[in-house]
Amino acid sequence: MSTLLEARGIGKRFGGIEALSAISLTIARGEIYGLIGPNGAGKTTFFNVLTGVYRADEGDFIFNGAPLNVKAPHEVAAAGIARTFQNIRLFGNMSALENVMVGRHVRTHAGVLGAILRGAGTRAEERAIHERAQALLDYVGLGARSNTLAHSLSYGDQRRLEIARALATDPVLLALDEPAAGMNATETATLRSLLERIRADGTTLLLIEHDMKLVMGLCDRLAVLDYGRKIAEGPPAAVRRDSSVIEAYLGGEIA
Repeated sequence: MSTLLEARGIGKRFGGIEALSAISLTIARGEIYGLIGPNGAGKTTFFNVLTGVYRADEGDFIFNGAPLNVKAPHEVAAAGIARTFQNIRLFGNMSALENVMVGRHVRTHAGVLGAILRGAGTRAEERAIHERAQALLDYVGLGARSNTLAHSLSYGDQRRLEIARALATDPVLLALDEPAAGMNATETATLRSLLERIRADGTTLLLIEHDMKLVMGLCDRLAVLDYGRKIAEGPPAAVRRDSSVIEAYLGGEIA
């Protein structure tokens, strides 16, 4: 498989704290790549640098064969990278359908003038956005809840709605920050099936997750961070036996 994303020596500091130190990794097109480590290891900081929330102090990214020179999250989305967040960030008083439609607008062309004049092209684009949003809700299993306010959905459904909204940007790479957090076993199994389907349909996945059973069974390769440094990388079976990883998780093989 060809390389989709290459991180080269990524470093990030906050004052005197080195949150990331020379992080280098490669993600192949079409794989599910996991980023794991103890709390505070730098996983979410890496996501935030990748998706334009923070600027790297050192290093760079090569994405889809070209330098990823972006300065803001919306530019990252336009380049083909979408993400979800550790803490769910939905518009609670908007319907599920409206939440997904918001995500779709990164791929629209009408602009402010088109929205005011509402010509035939703008109306056609709005219909297409509505249809695509409904199709994505069907895809994640929420088609029957399209008119439900986001805050009224169950926790697991809110997680899937966030994924649908991210997919609305037509990403090449989907970065998921703890998508199984707070889910019960049934919700986690449903999530795993959804992620496998997303990968099968051509989207590469980058996953931060503390559910080791999910990670070990789902990911093709893993990188392990500890105190802002990469301490291991490879297939799950090799990573779980790595002595540095075992030490980082305070003894004992990862379950």
